[in-house]
Amino acid sequence: MAFEQPQYQVIKTFRDFELREYQPYLVAETSVSGDFEQAGSSAFSILFNYISGANSSSEKIKMTIPVNQQDKTQGEKISMTAPVTREVDPAKPGSYSIAFVVPSKYSMENVPRPTDPRVNIRRVPARTVAVIRYSGSWKQKNYLKHENILLEALGREGLEPFGQAVFARYNPPFWPNFLNRNEILIEVTAP
Repeated sequence: MAFEQPQYQVIKTFRDFELREYQPYLVAETSVSGDFEQAGSSAFSILFNYISGANSSSEKIKMTIPVNQQDKTQGEKISMTAPVTREVDPAKPGSYSIAFVVPSKYSMENVPRPTDPRVNIRRVPARTVAVIRYSGSWKQKNYLKHENILLEALGREGLEPFGQAVFARYNPPFWPNFLNRNEILIEVTAP
C-alpha cells in the first residue's frame, strides 16, 4: 500500500515515542457526533465522497494516509499530572473531527473545494509532535492505553504537550488488527 502521507523528519527517538517535525499540509475534514469507535465510520463516507469527485472540479483525489481523528469534546489543554490518565464516559456521545490528508500537489489556492458543506479544507501548520506507534484494534480502550503511555513518557522527558491528541489510522478496516499501524500524535513545544 503506497499512499502519500505528510512529510516529516524524525528529530529524536525515545524509548516509548519519537519527536517529529512535520511540514505544513492540508486536510479535508468533517465533524461527527457519536462514540469514539463509530466516529471514523460515520465520517468516512462524507470524506470519501469529496475525494471521489464531490468537489468544485469533480476531480478524483488520490487517497492518502493516515485518516486522523481528534476528540473535540475535551478541553484544549492537557494537564501534566502523575499518574497521567484520562477517563471517558462511554455513555456520553462525543464530537470528533475526522480528516483525510490532501495530496501535496494541492495548495489552498488550487485544492478542489468541497460541494458538501460538512467538509472543510484546513491547513495544518508546521509543528513538532510526539508520536507513539502501536498495533492492534481501533477500540477506545487501546487508544487510551497508548495515549497514557505517551503522556507519561513526555512527563519523564520534561516535554510539555499542548492541544488535543490526534489518533492516526494507516490501514483500511478490513486489515488484520495485529498488522495495523496506529499512531497518537500530540504537539509539543520544540526542544
